[in-house]
Amino acid sequence: MAEPAQPVLFFDSGVGGLSVVAPTRVMLPTAPIVYAADSAGFPYGIKTEGEIAARVPALLGRLVERYRPRLVVIACNTASTIALPVVRAALDVPVVGTVPAIRVAAAASKTRVIGVLGTEATVRQPYVDDLAARFAADCTVLRHGSAALVELAEAALAGTPPDHDAVAAELAGLFDQPGGGAIDVLVNACTHFPLLEDVMRRVAPHVAFVDGGPGIARRIVSLTAGQAFPATPVPGRLVFTRLGTRERQIAGGLEAQGFGVVEAL
Repeated sequence: MAEPAQPVLFFDSGVGGLSVVAPTRVMLPTAPIVYAADSAGFPYGIKTEGEIAARVPALLGRLVERYRPRLVVIACNTASTIALPVVRAALDVPVVGTVPAIRVAAAASKTRVIGVLGTEATVRQPYVDDLAARFAADCTVLRHGSAALVELAEAALAGTPPDHDAVAAELAGLFDQPGGGAIDVLVNACTHFPLLEDVMRRVAPHVAFVDGGPGIARRIVSLTAGQAFPATPVPGRLVFTRLGTRERQIAGGLEAQGFGVVEAL
């Protein structure tokens, strides 16, 4: 059984995984949280599969050794679709991955045309092909990979508001494809993208946006059922693999979200 102080460890290339932390905190408000961002390796979406498959298990091994979490959450679609099996084989704690919410989108779509917006590395994975074949076989599934939206989300948490036109230009990568005008549900298949959802909704008010955050939170609750947690919330811990000016700016903006400790791996 886990000790009350043992954290849930969230891992991402940057701060996108905070979109998974948020619904988890709603369901488990006193769970200790360690959030680790591989800022030295950011962004993952433009890296090769081999680079990610080698880097992620090694980093998570170091993080598990240092923080002894009760559970690991790979709060990154790219890392999950590439490295999840290797990580699970390497670690002796439960590991929850993040995959595009295609099943949820297909269930909600009326037009039977859905969009999948992720990183370039995520949208080209065979895993996404399999999800589309299993859960959206009667839908047209259009995909677009965007590195720019990842950067916009990171910049927003560092204090630079996202530019409406820049977001619109990236969404056009889906909507301007043949048949893209019929998209009625869009899967945010990168955990960074829900951080921009307010702007996305203004750009595309006719579209419903879905992501995997709430489902992952429910999975965390299920896997920790019966475990002890602190009686009251404790400050979250932010860990960066490179702790520079930008990371300190981001950390400063997250104090209000309960992250009171910042350190480098």
